[in-house]
Amino acid sequence: MAASASSLLADAASSSCGAISPRPRLLRGAPAAAFVPSPSRHSCCSLRASPARRHRSRFVASAVPTMQPPAESRVSTVVDVDLGDRSYPIYIGAGLLDEPDLLQRHVHGKRVLVVTNTTVAPLYLEKVAWALTHNNPNVSVESVILPDGEKYKDMDTLMKVFDKAVESRFDRRCTFVALGGGVIGDMCGFAAAAFLRGVNFIQIPTTLMAQVDSSVGGKTGINHPLGKNLIGAFYQPQCVLIDTDTLNTLPDRELASGIAEVVKYGLIRDAPFFEWQEKNMPELLAREPNALAYAIKRSCENKAEVVAQDEKESGLRATLNLGHTFGHVMAADMSHRLGWIDDSIKERVFAILKQAKLPIAPPETMTVEKFKNIIAVDKKVADGLLRLILLKGPLGRCVFTGDYDRNALDETLHAFCNN
Repeated sequence: MAASASSLLADAASSSCGAISPRPRLLRGAPAAAFVPSPSRHSCCSLRASPARRHRSRFVASAVPTMQPPAESRVSTVVDVDLGDRSYPIYIGAGLLDEPDLLQRHVHGKRVLVVTNTTVAPLYLEKVAWALTHNNPNVSVESVILPDGEKYKDMDTLMKVFDKAVESRFDRRCTFVALGGGVIGDMCGFAAAAFLRGVNFIQIPTTLMAQVDSSVGGKTGINHPLGKNLIGAFYQPQCVLIDTDTLNTLPDRELASGIAEVVKYGLIRDAPFFEWQEKNMPELLAREPNALAYAIKRSCENKAEVVAQDEKESGLRATLNLGHTFGHVMAADMSHRLGWIDDSIKERVFAILKQAKLPIAPPETMTVEKFKNIIAVDKKVADGLLRLILLKGPLGRCVFTGDYDRNALDETLHAFCNN
């Protein structure tokens, strides 16, 4: 099962707000090297290499012009999320926070509110404020620093963002910037969608989980005491800027959470990517920069194609929730019990998760009854029917369905949980 993407250090955190007075400090990182393994057989991606070894991935023809990074940019890959007039680029590379133009071109107006948390702010807030204002004296930056942790992804904490924006007299020409992991991205995005009925929004994800999943596709929201992500909106950013150098400060637990999402893309739609992961998992765990860059690129390409086809999660996009109900292992176990996958696929799922040092069982305190109570409020429930993402067929295929034998679900729950 995927580990939580939120930090466990939030208990000691406190909330604060403040204006940023950035110093013109330039911190250089090593340039991103091209890392392309054996050519992928996956058909969704079309790559075009430039002399600077930069790649841009597109999926559906669009009349909306895309923004090219400067010729000397460290951007190694640009993945375009194609949504017509709401299309936007995902910039991927090392040291991108040292390139002010990448952020500034997507800022609307003269007022920027950076939303971050107590863990990320000391690491990157000053650098982001510098990138937003360097050689651009007309832009002023404010910040709101939220407590860190999934338990703070609620309405009370969200109100701190609105309080800061209202007190600072932000108008519709402002820009909100999410600087942090998935919790910050979801909350800042929801705040941007709701404040004055919608303001400009930029994502700067700093965890692997956010870089490969939550920052891409426009899902925003907060939790309710009775369920996760039950309150929110679909709201697309102007751009996603992924500086892979931010992964250098990522705790091992958070890295593992992101790797679980990377594995997901291989299981549900990209068998060659899964095979690459089987061969390169040690490099990912060791944070080898080129391996991480490729995993992020390939994950974003997969998600961008899905979002372009199904922005509001009417069907196809729901398959991206593999593992979100009861984990990759339990999904594979149930799929096998249904006869939808063979022994080898189930064994490969178990093996790669063990290799990634991810848990392959729920907590010991989890009982069948507790599991049933939790999944009863899963957002994939429709008309009282729990729909699941399950593997079916060869590697890289899945289904989103409520048409399955309920006995198989019960057998899986009893096999992994205490009675």
